[in-house]
Amino acid sequence: MNTLQAGDKAPLFTLEDQNGEAVSLEALLKNHEVLVYFYPKAMTPGCIVQAEQLRDHKAELAKFNTVAVGISPDPVKKLKNFETKKELNFQLLSDEDHKVADDFGVWGLKKFMGKEYDGIHRISFLVGQDGKIKHVFNKFKTKDHHQVVIDYLADNT
Repeated sequence: MNTLQAGDKAPLFTLEDQNGEAVSLEALLKNHEVLVYFYPKAMTPGCIVQAEQLRDHKAELAKFNTVAVGISPDPVKKLKNFETKKELNFQLLSDEDHKVADDFGVWGLKKFMGKEYDGIHRISFLVGQDGKIKHVFNKFKTKDHHQVVIDYLADNT
């Protein structure tokens, strides 16, 4: 796994959101910085906590002209279910073939309960409007991910 770092150019992508609409990083960057957060699987405990915290703190991110988009290998239908059940207020993007995860360097070998498998590593990237990665968030707990991001934005804006 070769994860992108601060200063690297973020790979441009277009993926379908939970409503089946195409969303491009390039379009999002025209008006905002973008927190691209990768998560393993919708409707699992850690992913729920992380998404709910981003939902509840969306206004704080907006103060820093930042929007969050979540990316997972889940199909669009499952993302819609996740959005509806958890009343999420941001875009969830489907990366079923994990190409975007590969491009960002977050798809790789994982270990869980003695088993090894390939999957998404829970890493987030703050992408500036210039298309470069400003910061990589890879050390956080799901329940405080939002606060780590907000603290960084407050200290670096």
